[in-house]
Amino acid sequence: MNEDWSLIIEPKNKWYKVNLREIWDYRDLIAIFVKRDIVSIYKQTILGPVWFLLGPLFTVFTYTFLFSEVAHLSTDGLPGPLFYLGGTTLWNYFQACFNGAASTFSGNAGLFGKVYFPRLVIPISLIISNLLKLSFQFLTYLLFLVYYYTQNEQKLVFHYELLILIPIIIFIIATISLGAGILISSLTSKYRDLSMIVGIALTLLMYATPIMYPMNAIPELYKPFLKLNPISPLIEAFRYVFTGTGTFSPYQLLYSLIFALFILIIGVFVFNKTEKTFMDTV
Repeated sequence: MNEDWSLIIEPKNKWYKVNLREIWDYRDLIAIFVKRDIVSIYKQTILGPVWFLLGPLFTVFTYTFLFSEVAHLSTDGLPGPLFYLGGTTLWNYFQACFNGAASTFSGNAGLFGKVYFPRLVIPISLIISNLLKLSFQFLTYLLFLVYYYTQNEQKLVFHYELLILIPIIIFIIATISLGAGILISSLTSKYRDLSMIVGIALTLLMYATPIMYPMNAIPELYKPFLKLNPISPLIEAFRYVFTGTGTFSPYQLLYSLIFALFILIIGVFVFNKTEKTFMDTV
């Protein structure tokens, strides 16, 4: 008796083969996961999405008080809140995407053991759902920009011609966080101790990123080391587009893009290999 199947699920014979068409076929599932991620976090809260704004604002004003008013760290001539928002807006998106992708296997073991779907669907959905949080924080940043522009801040220079860089910067950050996140998720599924190290490494990376200080304030001796951080050129370019401050370099942006694509390829290959035996090691 001949049977015609609409879908045939076969084991992957080669770990380096990635079925992008299959991920696209599950785009409806990605949309469902995006909705779940957004609704589940704030469903039983009073303020709901307002928390997207309150958390970053509290952080920014804390940074302004501690680092600008008390420690008198340079803000590259910008008002404190505007300077720190320029850094935390992008960093919060990177951190949220990275943490979500890094817990793909450990946080969804029960779901993976019950039903089949491309495992990359979950980290991809997290990258997309976090765009909503980013949009709220970006809107807040724009409101601060408008306020300080109306205050005739002479230091501010809006580079309209470079606005095209903003979606490119966001794409690079999303790619780095996705690649690094699924790589860490793959490694921590077998070596659980790495999850402890990752938290420390992420904190150190934040301090090695010009969020609380401008790149111009770093001694020349240490600048080459900080420029190895692929997130640094992105935050500096972001500030440069909207305020005219920061160290903007097309070559540094290209470095970040190449790094993003490299870490994504490595992450996908390792993730693809790990998912074959994940349920045996969880």
